[in-house]
Amino acid sequence: MKRQHVVLGVVLLTGIFPVLLTASDEHPDVGHDQSVHPNMLLESNADVSDVDDPHVDKDNYEDADWHPPNSILETHVDLTPDSPLLIHAENAGTSQVSNRTAGGPSPQCGEFSGRLTDDGRCRLTATLPPVGASQNRCPDMFRCTDDVSQWVRENRNRKEQLKELRETMSELQEALWSHRHRLTALETQAEERVRLNLTFDRQLRSLGLRHAEADTLLHVHAALLHELQAQFHNLSAAAQGAGPGAGCRANAARGPPPLGMYDRLPPDRNFLPLCPSDCASLYHDGVRRSGVYTVVLFPGATLPVYCDMETDGGGWTVFQRRRDGSVSFNRGWSEYRDGFGEPRGEHWLGNRHLHLLSAQGDYSLRIHLQDWSHADRHALYHSFRVDDEQNHFRLHVSGFSGTVEDSFGWYHDQRPFSTPDTGNVCAEISHAGWWFHQCFYANLNGVYYQGGAYSLKAQNLLGPDGIVWFSWKDSDFYSLKAVAMMIRPQNFRPHPSP
Repeated sequence: MKRQHVVLGVVLLTGIFPVLLTASDEHPDVGHDQSVHPNMLLESNADVSDVDDPHVDKDNYEDADWHPPNSILETHVDLTPDSPLLIHAENAGTSQVSNRTAGGPSPQCGEFSGRLTDDGRCRLTATLPPVGASQNRCPDMFRCTDDVSQWVRENRNRKEQLKELRETMSELQEALWSHRHRLTALETQAEERVRLNLTFDRQLRSLGLRHAEADTLLHVHAALLHELQAQFHNLSAAAQGAGPGAGCRANAARGPPPLGMYDRLPPDRNFLPLCPSDCASLYHDGVRRSGVYTVVLFPGATLPVYCDMETDGGGWTVFQRRRDGSVSFNRGWSEYRDGFGEPRGEHWLGNRHLHLLSAQGDYSLRIHLQDWSHADRHALYHSFRVDDEQNHFRLHVSGFSGTVEDSFGWYHDQRPFSTPDTGNVCAEISHAGWWFHQCFYANLNGVYYQGGAYSLKAQNLLGPDGIVWFSWKDSDFYSLKAVAMMIRPQNFRPHPSP
């Protein structure tokens, strides 16, 4: 067989890298059919016009595993995936390049070997069958190119995946940086809010102090203004020859007075222009000292009363007091109706006045008790009211509390007032006016006995008639040393001192 030198360019149809096949063959029919290999395109650079080889039988190469003539196939592959694959084939009879050692066995069809060249390429040497031979063809020698192509394709896919991963990592890093920036901004905002809150707290405390100072000044100014108004009305009343009631009516027509303070008002004033209806009204007008003040029960009707501004917050209007026996309480209906005694000492304010006072609103009753050993106790009733004279000044009392056991409300509630001259036997026996009920468990208008203890035989009595609170000694024959009865509105709340 004569030598053949054919230069074939093989291009892989997979698109991964081109393959250049060079062979020594004079016949261009080698690789004539483009179906030689499904992944290759064969091109011949030789003169195909004078190729006439009777031994070439194309029918033997009808499938995709067709091989070139029996020659040595040399393949040069760059180590880089994108470099072209160079395959050089020589006739096995004239030039055979192999990495087999000299003197070894002759190469068999389909055997191949490879080594790395100095220029960084992979040199592949393979034994190919002769052209036109009728023997069985060798195994597919180009399968390695498919493997390389698959490897390069996978390598490129991995490079693309790596690139995508890097891009994703870059995006994640940017997102992380953005989140850190936002977190820093939020922390800065939180610190700023804390500083602002501290600033607001300081400003609020400062405003609170200023408000307290301004409120104090307002009270002082109101008190001074009220004093000037009182003097003005007094002068007006004196100039017009009017009495205190006229001045109070004129002031009442002007509307409610401004807030004032009367800590230094002297007691026993005969005229206050505010038309106070009770001691609680005087307290809210600024009066803080206990003493006798004038209240107005209705226009033109003034009444001196003793105001207790110290007990349990103050504001109490005292309507009964016993403390030394200087005033007799064995009196008739009219005297109990109109009142007797002096507000500063022992006295009964009067049932008519008591009715007018308790009818102004919801009132509470407080009873102060003291025995001869100077022990002090009290009884408090949440609700207290006295009917008018037509209803015999009937008592309405309830809601007990205090430091002593109840001897008044539970037994005397809903009872009419009686005096010795009304024919009531209990009143005659007790020598006092009271809300009797067969006869009493408490009688604070009874006879004043020095030392407390008394007896029927010694006093020649028909029954007990002392200042009695039965539960104090569980006895009707112990007379208390001092008692006082006072009322104030249920909704009264003492003001803190300015």
